[in-house]
Amino acid sequence: MIGFYDYTVIATYIGLASTVFGMTQVIDGRFRTAIFCLALSGLCDMFDGKIARTKKNRTDDEKMFGIQIDSLSDVVCFGIFPAMIGYVLGVKGIFGGLIITFYCVAAVIRLGFFNVLETGRQQVEGGGNKYYHGLPVTSIAVILPLVFLLNFLLPTGMIEYVLMGTLLLVGILFIVDFKFKKPTNKQLSVLVLIVACAVITNMFFSEYHIKHTIEREKPLIQTLEDNK
Repeated sequence: MIGFYDYTVIATYIGLASTVFGMTQVIDGRFRTAIFCLALSGLCDMFDGKIARTKKNRTDDEKMFGIQIDSLSDVVCFGIFPAMIGYVLGVKGIFGGLIITFYCVAAVIRLGFFNVLETGRQQVEGGGNKYYHGLPVTSIAVILPLVFLLNFLLPTGMIEYVLMGTLLLVGILFIVDFKFKKPTNKQLSVLVLIVACAVITNMFFSEYHIKHTIEREKPLIQTLEDNK
C-alpha cells in the first residue's frame, strides 16, 4: 500500500473524516452538526503538527508526505466545507457564487504557497514555524462558529449577508502577505474553550432555520395535516 502509516497522520485523517461527515449533514440541512464537525476538524488540525513532531526519527519523505496530506486535507476541510455551509445558509446568486469561488481559490493559493515555503524551510531547519504568512486557513474553523452566534442578534435574513462578508474578508486575508505569530499553548487552550462554547450554544439554543429545508418540509407537513 502506498503512503506512510503511523500515528503522526492520525489526527489529519480524523479531521478529514469529520469534514466528510459534516458535508453530508449540511446537505441534509443539519447545519448545527456541520458546524460541530468544522470545529472538530479545526481542533485536529491544531494538533496534528505537534503530534507529528513527537516522532524524532521521521525520514525526509515522511515529513514531506505529512506536509502534503495536511494541505490536501485542509483544502477540503477549510476550503470546500465552509463554502458548502455558506451556500446552504444563503450565500447564493451571482454575487454569492463569486464570493464562494474567490474564497476557495484564495484558500488553495494560501495552501500552495505554504507548501512552497514549508518544503524549503524543512530542508534547512526542523521543528515548527513560528509565524504564518497570511491568515491560516484553519482560522475559519474558529471564525464561522463565532459568526453564527450573531443569528441570536440579527433580524431574519441578515445572517446570509454577514456570511458573504465573512467569506470575502477571510479569503482576502488568506492571500495578503503579513506575518501572523502562531499562538502559544495557553492561547490555543483559551481559543478551544471559546469555540467550544460557541458550538454548544449554536447546537442547543439556536433556532435558525435554513430556507430550503423549510420549503422542502412544507409538502410533508401539509400531507400529514390532510391525513388527520
